[in-house]
Amino acid sequence: MPELPEVETVRRGIAPHLIGQTVIQVIVRQPRLRWPTPEALAALLPGQVIRRVERRAKYLLLRTDAGTALFHLGMTGRLRILPTATPLQKHDHVDVLLADGHCLRFNDSRRFGAVLWTTEPPEQHPLLQTLGPEPFDPVFSGGYLQQRAQGRTLAAKAFIMDHHIVVGVGNIYANESLFAAGISPLRPAGQMTRAECDRLAAAIRTILDEAIRQGGTTLRDFVGGDGEPGYFQQALRVYDRRALPCAVCGEPIQRCRIGQRATYYCPRCQR
Repeated sequence: MPELPEVETVRRGIAPHLIGQTVIQVIVRQPRLRWPTPEALAALLPGQVIRRVERRAKYLLLRTDAGTALFHLGMTGRLRILPTATPLQKHDHVDVLLADGHCLRFNDSRRFGAVLWTTEPPEQHPLLQTLGPEPFDPVFSGGYLQQRAQGRTLAAKAFIMDHHIVVGVGNIYANESLFAAGISPLRPAGQMTRAECDRLAAAIRTILDEAIRQGGTTLRDFVGGDGEPGYFQQALRVYDRRALPCAVCGEPIQRCRIGQRATYYCPRCQR
């Protein structure tokens, strides 16, 4: 499933082609996605100029004067900028046609993604209003993590993957961040010291920033807005490396499950 680095990579790929463009038509071929695509999207978005292309957590926001279109990639969603006349492929569900002869095309084979519309400030949308801070927001810090973790017996990995705590730390990046911080994913979150929380907050930012710079992680079928895969998988140090030697100490990487998600860690380096 695309996580924050992958969604940010898509945003950076499509934004230069969208900002300042006028929408001339919206074609919805399949409205039954994760949530039904509202009829207001095709009725109100045409004629609007796309002012900004933003990201909040794993949602992409196309802001106009009349409202905001929200895109969620789900597990297999793709957003591409293509000439409007490009032949359709299976699972091409929504086209946003632009005045310059191109379109933003949403393809989603499993239909777990979504294309939504709101005329309210997007931060007030029910899907966004309860989200935690962005990992690059100054609010997110070791002190913030320690405060939110007080008294929590939840495993450290599940804690940082909770989007009410912080957004964007998906499974891959939680594994890598905990390894970089030297914290066992099995540790109860409430047992982390302030120093450990400081290391973890810094590691999350560093890992996500590096993943963004490398275009995200492609394990199956993720591609960015330019159709290119991500390359962060080449830098993974624990994820999907069960029984391989730790790059730091040589101890075999172990695997367990936390919250039904595969979890990888070094039993020597992470305490």
